[in-house]
Amino acid sequence: MTARILVVDDVPANLRLLEARLTAEYYDVVTARSGQDALDICESSRVDVVLLDIMMPGMDGFEVCERLKSDSSTAHIPVVIVTALDGTEERIRGLEAGADDFLTKPVNDLQLVTRVKSLARLKALTDELRLRAETTRNIEIEQILQANRLEEGPTPGVLLVEEEGASADRIARMLRGQFDLKTVSDPQKFAFGSVGMGVECILVSTRLGSHDPLRLCAHLRALESTRSIPIVLLADGEEEDTVVRGLELGINDYLVKPIEKQELVARLRTQIRRKRYNDGLRSSFARTVEMAVTDPLTGLHNRRYLDSHLQTLFDRARARNKPLSIMFADIDRFKTINDSWGHDGGDAVLREFAARLRKTLRAIDLVCRYGGEEFVVVMPETDLAVAERVAERVRGEIAGEGFRPAEGKPAISVTASLGVAASRGTDDDSLEQLVKRADEALYEAKRSGRNRVVAPAA
Repeated sequence: MTARILVVDDVPANLRLLEARLTAEYYDVVTARSGQDALDICESSRVDVVLLDIMMPGMDGFEVCERLKSDSSTAHIPVVIVTALDGTEERIRGLEAGADDFLTKPVNDLQLVTRVKSLARLKALTDELRLRAETTRNIEIEQILQANRLEEGPTPGVLLVEEEGASADRIARMLRGQFDLKTVSDPQKFAFGSVGMGVECILVSTRLGSHDPLRLCAHLRALESTRSIPIVLLADGEEEDTVVRGLELGINDYLVKPIEKQELVARLRTQIRRKRYNDGLRSSFARTVEMAVTDPLTGLHNRRYLDSHLQTLFDRARARNKPLSIMFADIDRFKTINDSWGHDGGDAVLREFAARLRKTLRAIDLVCRYGGEEFVVVMPETDLAVAERVAERVRGEIAGEGFRPAEGKPAISVTASLGVAASRGTDDDSLEQLVKRADEALYEAKRSGRNRVVAPAA
């Protein structure tokens, strides 16, 4: 699907000119002649990038931008202010209003197209993260926006790659007190893979005599640790081609030297706000996914996770000609515990049971709460004889020391019945048959007296 660009300008000739330029690049272009029309379009339909004029009657571009960025439903839409005003004051005001960039009329075609392409790519990433969060019903956009305000969060870390000492010192003075700056003077000796979470934006100077700055940017984009960190290129005035190529490689923004302090600070804040917003979406999605596959009471994986991974583990064991064992464990007479101590007491026993399982088993073993008082353990590279010994160790760990169903109450005796089975390594064996053998072994352990381990005959 092509990106949808909204062009906002009260002058029809300007609208037609930008519409023609962007349509020639196969973008879907819509237009608005007032700030209110622009807000209505953004609220009612999909917009990927807004090109916004400043000087409009009724509501100027600064106010439109501020309103878009203050609304959680439109705050993620990139805004480029396009205006004939080219003073530093207007540029800073636009960036502080939340604009992602600022282009001066008459607009250079190459800069326009590369900037729109770069911002549309970032918008597509944000849309994907929002979609994932919405799908898991944990979008929390308002909370994410509030949590990622720069004024309330930690001091942003910035990495500057600059070989010229005087230039690095000037930038350090500009950012002092507002950003935690780290400077790299020799890119070839610096381990960018160790940048980690402490850095929220990277400034790369084009004056790197010993290193190609664009190759460095490409390297940063390829590394997992720096892939999502915004990159701002610091270029000389005559390096338009370098800037364009940088935008195509995935840099997020650029500044032309000599650098003005207010603009540098404003652009850094814009990039870091966007990063924190996307990081919040990723974190929200990751938490929701973890909740979907984790039993909230015991912290173990749940049946949904087991069902999605068990076949993979079985197939992998068969492909590698390795054994795979499954253990079913069931707490004996758990209903009596619930009846005697209530559900709170039963929950305390379940939590302790899960803790003892984790304590007894290996890190590579998959431990899941199957449901109720039943647990499943998948043991890779484990044959039946070893699985029986492990199950007996688990049984002894459960029966050896009493469980406390409530704080300050006496410990009660808890036992478990366990059934184990192992893959047979034959072509006619299947996961379904393996699970059935383990389930039947558990049933036999229950039927024959409980508090024991049963394995099927080989």
